[in-house]
Amino acid sequence: MLYRFERFSCSISEISRYWHKIASDEMEKYGLKSSHAVYLATLSRYPEGVSSCKLCEISGRDKSDVSRMVSILESKGLVFRKNESANLYRAAICLTDEGKEAAEHVQHRAMIAVDMAGQGLTEDERETFYRALDIISENLRVLSKDGLPK
Repeated sequence: MLYRFERFSCSISEISRYWHKIASDEMEKYGLKSSHAVYLATLSRYPEGVSSCKLCEISGRDKSDVSRMVSILESKGLVFRKNESANLYRAAICLTDEGKEAAEHVQHRAMIAVDMAGQGLTEDERETFYRALDIISENLRVLSKDGLPK
């Protein structure tokens, strides 16, 4: 049982470290960090814009992280807020033309990375892997909220 814990923990840490390194290399040309890649990719799926509140929900990040990342993306001219007069947190965050180009770059490069990372997996194995990852993620979310049983 402890071996599974160690293997899981080490694998997740290693995957995260490599992902951040690859994403960081790709985001460097925009003067951004690896974590911005997820925001650009996510925002590209919502051409009409998405609120900070919704972005928190989609990305699984907290309000302060979303606010900080959006502020940086705004300062780089990659996003803008629609309907600012309503409320900054409720205003729709949209990609600028330059932001759309950056998001397209991120998506293209991410697709290459995901394809290469999954080499050697069959479609069935890939499907099982993502289903298992979703289940583990949800179980850990509940455990982190409710705590481990006594």
